[in-house]
Amino acid sequence: MFYRRKVILALLQAFGGELEKISLQKLLFLFAVRQEKRVYEFVPHHYGCYSFSAKADMKAMVARESLTETDTHVQKKDRTNFIALLTTADKKILIEIKSQHARKSPQDLMRLTYLAYPYYAVKSKKRGEILNAEEQAEVEKAKPANGRTVLYTIGYEGVSLEAYLNKLIVNDVKLLVDVRNNPLSMKFGFSKTQLQGYCEKVNVEYLHIPEVGIVSKFRKALSTSADYDLLFNRYQATTLQETVSHQERILKILEEKKRIALTCFEANISQCHRKHLAEKIMQLPNWKYELKHI
Repeated sequence: MFYRRKVILALLQAFGGELEKISLQKLLFLFAVRQEKRVYEFVPHHYGCYSFSAKADMKAMVARESLTETDTHVQKKDRTNFIALLTTADKKILIEIKSQHARKSPQDLMRLTYLAYPYYAVKSKKRGEILNAEEQAEVEKAKPANGRTVLYTIGYEGVSLEAYLNKLIVNDVKLLVDVRNNPLSMKFGFSKTQLQGYCEKVNVEYLHIPEVGIVSKFRKALSTSADYDLLFNRYQATTLQETVSHQERILKILEEKKRIALTCFEANISQCHRKHLAEKIMQLPNWKYELKHI
């Protein structure tokens, strides 16, 4: 079993074996932010800090009968002593979390996290019920906003889904343009249907334009700089010459939405076709904006 899943089960164990789903997400967040290396990352969501990855892990544990769940609650079913399986540092954190928050209701925990970490409350539907006007103003200050028109590029290699989505949110990206030819991924959250769904959950629109991608067979056996040079020379001489209408469409979307991002896999922008696509878009007659790689 993954260690991160053991943390969820240990947390449930410490709180009597059952928690409301909202409380579990908030307690898991308060646990993770104290870790040197977080087991889960979180995004601002409808009820504050939320981890899609933790939700997926809980679904998997229900299937394996380690947990049971209802619409509102999660219950530990596996009788293993998961607290004993935590690291010394994490046991200490868990003891502190239990001591400080054992009696708090879901609303108490939402309020606590909204006040201490206002960024995670920026998309909350409940903050008007939980915070006063002054407190809500502090949340508004944490809300990312930028009036400039910017074309971003972003890769998802080496980052969690939540860390990736936070980059979009922090940079106030309105629409994500998936420029992969084949938008499938073994990495959680990044196949087309999943990514579209998770983007929509944080109010980022999603659009797939496969025509500007590189066919998978051409990306095989890339190991040297010469391999990449050959790949991108071919891409510039063929695909980019044949897809001008799609590039113009992306520019038009940028002018409408103001802040969009081109996405593909590679973390290193120099090893990704999105760099060459973005630079080709910059050569269009109406280009007058900024390009940033995040």
